[in-house]
Amino acid sequence: MSQLRVEKVQELMKQEISQIILRELKDPRIGFVTVTSVECTGDLREAKIYVSLMGSEQQVKDCWTGLTSSLGFIRREIGKRIRLRFTPELSFELDKSLDYSAHIQELLLKIKAEEEANGKHSDEEQ
Repeated sequence: MSQLRVEKVQELMKQEISQIILRELKDPRIGFVTVTSVECTGDLREAKIYVSLMGSEQQVKDCWTGLTSSLGFIRREIGKRIRLRFTPELSFELDKSLDYSAHIQELLLKIKAEEEANGKHSDEEQ
């Protein structure tokens, strides 16, 4: 299957899954969820949904449990909304890239603060 078609289906699935999670899931455990990307196999039989979860550690665990329990509902809705020969088998993957970028940002701010503090001390010594 052409790579362009797979990419279009991935983007469409990302949008539809985001809408389903935002508007149609009624599970109170599901909090702040961001669908960051969707990766499909070349034959569109399987799809990994990368999600980023925000909140405390307990909220993230509860949200993850709620999401995994709603996989069947999400798959059925995707089957209704996207006309494909086969509805892909869905699985969730936790996307840690946002956490990692926040960690890097904290480190950069810390380095900048240390440089400013060292710069002030060296100015006072002269």
